Amino acid sequence: MTDAQHVFTTTDAGIPVESDEHSLTAGPGGPILLQDAYLIEQMAQFNRERIPERQPHAKGSGAFGRFQVTGDVSAYTKAALFQPGAETELVARFSTVAGERGSPDTWRDPRGFALKFYTSEGNYDMVGNNTPVFFIKDPMKFQHFIRSQKRLVSNNLRDHDMQWDFWTLSPESAHQVTWLMGDRGIPRTWRHMNGYTSHTYMWVNAEGEEFWVKYTFKTDQGVEYFTQHEADQMCAVDTDYHTRDLWEHIRDGEHPSWTMYVQVMPYADAADYRFNPFDLTKVWPHGDYPLVEVGRMTLDRNPTDNHAEIEQAAFQPNNLVPGIGPSPDRMLLARLFSYADAHRYRIGVNYQQLPVNAPIVPVHTYSKDGAMAFRKRTDPVYAPNSKGGPAADVGRYGTPPTWQTDGAITRSAYVSHAEDDDWGQAGTLVREVMDDAARERLVDNVVGHLLNGVTEPVLNRAFEYWHNVDKTLGDRIMQGVLDKKDEMDPKAGEQANPARESMQAKA
Repeated sequence: MTDAQHVFTTTDAGIPVESDEHSLTAGPGGPILLQDAYLIEQMAQFNRERIPERQPHAKGSGAFGRFQVTGDVSAYTKAALFQPGAETELVARFSTVAGERGSPDTWRDPRGFALKFYTSEGNYDMVGNNTPVFFIKDPMKFQHFIRSQKRLVSNNLRDHDMQWDFWTLSPESAHQVTWLMGDRGIPRTWRHMNGYTSHTYMWVNAEGEEFWVKYTFKTDQGVEYFTQHEADQMCAVDTDYHTRDLWEHIRDGEHPSWTMYVQVMPYADAADYRFNPFDLTKVWPHGDYPLVEVGRMTLDRNPTDNHAEIEQAAFQPNNLVPGIGPSPDRMLLARLFSYADAHRYRIGVNYQQLPVNAPIVPVHTYSKDGAMAFRKRTDPVYAPNSKGGPAADVGRYGTPPTWQTDGAITRSAYVSHAEDDDWGQAGTLVREVMDDAARERLVDNVVGHLLNGVTEPVLNRAFEYWHNVDKTLGDRIMQGVLDKKDEMDPKAGEQANPARESMQAKA
């Protein structure tokens, strides 16, 4: 075999290595020598090869593909990627929210649905889930919500009592918890789940007209889900089932796709709509704002290095291209800061220079230096300047999307619309969207979850919580817990049995 055919090991500096097996020693039985630079490099690099995992959405994977416009929404936005006939390359990442990097793919948990479009106007990122709503509406509670879904400080175990304690003290969570405890709480595969940005965004057309929009990605494979029993079995059989399923189908040429739709609300409608359209715990009924087809997303290429191309992929909702802007959604406005800040901590300040995050268009920025900066800079490195440096061009970008607001500075909840309650849409989901079989599975899922270590007074609050969603549903859940109090996980029994006995006595 010639040198051209033989791939030989090198150091990270490209220097040929003498051995992959034996360290440099003083004689065959002697001590290892400090001048074995290759050994030192291997050990030192190994100690540093893990970057911090994401706080939420730590466990996940993804793939590359393209987005093809099939509809015509140019009346609503001038964004280049959504113009008729446009095709845009993208990367997608799917994930669980609460689990760590080694957690099972089939735990009951929302699934992340994040996309990065490499557009002709710079990167456009979407972050979302497989549910159209979220647990909270104000970012002040986000950190606390995530901690309540993680692990106890004392024993490092996940704890249903902690989860229900937070949920029952946060009534705005009811809509999302109903989704989570229903059939779509455990998708059969990532290919068989819908995606939603959930947030409301602003679109601006070429004439400067403004619209509010919500995005929906409907799976072309059809929605399928695991029952709790099936998911529990899969946890034992294959903890990486969703990751494996996506990889193998793309490898075998079975490329999954999703059709993207938007709901479009005229700008003026938001002021007196029956509930706050920027509330992340609410959906816009399709009867009020029907789905408008935009295009199709297809995933057709697996990563070749999961760490470089997926683990280091950095999605951030502040990447907004001309024709798209934010809305008064409080959670979205906070995420415009928090996502990019998390990437700077987790990956480094120059994370956008990594190939998976780099735009396909030229970058003209005054950002400089910092760890791992490899994009060459030239003077001047400040603005304004008279040295020929880049200058902002409002004519190219256009007027930034804006909205009108007024009022005194305050800390308060949404209270300005007639139907800004926390229970109504969750109740509608139960009564009008679910059929009898789906309601039965919802009851079973909630009962099973409550039987796993949920204690007084949290248990009582959970019964009240579900009564507020729907009285009949609440009655069935309460009775289900009482009927099965002796069938609990034995690990939870010592802690939780007294609570059940107390509830039975009250009944």
